[in-house]
Amino acid sequence: MSIRVGSGFDVHRFSPPEEGRSLVLMGIHVASDRGLMGHSDADVMVHALMDALLGAAGLGDIGQHFPDTDAAYKNSDSVLLLDRVMDELRSRGWHVENVDICLIGEKPKIGPYRQAMRERIAPILGIGIEALNVKATTTEQLGFTGRGEGLAAQAVVLIQK
Repeated sequence: MSIRVGSGFDVHRFSPPEEGRSLVLMGIHVASDRGLMGHSDADVMVHALMDALLGAAGLGDIGQHFPDTDAAYKNSDSVLLLDRVMDELRSRGWHVENVDICLIGEKPKIGPYRQAMRERIAPILGIGIEALNVKATTTEQLGFTGRGEGLAAQAVVLIQK
């Protein structure tokens, strides 16, 4: 039996309101006047999660698997990419034990969306919602997240073979 821990981190800048991008976090559309900029849907939380999973399994990072230079991933749904990451892990005998993920930013408040986020992502990971913790913190108005320029996310995962 083998147990591994992985950590992931991601950052995305907010788009200008006039671009009309949706804010997607953990596969859920969150009410906001602006979304995040990125090659895909810029789901910063799912991106951090994918990096944590890939790192734990020793499989590199999302940039290697889904490069932003590849038009195939333009505006792609990050949850579909997460599903592909999980297929890769499962093919190598790994399964997820638990996940802890944290959104970093002043806004939006994710409390009203937390349960939907857990219900959306836990089945893809093959875990119960009690094994997927979703939380958020502010930076007390310090740095780019504190100034409302963007959002960051951190994820920690435990996988087992």
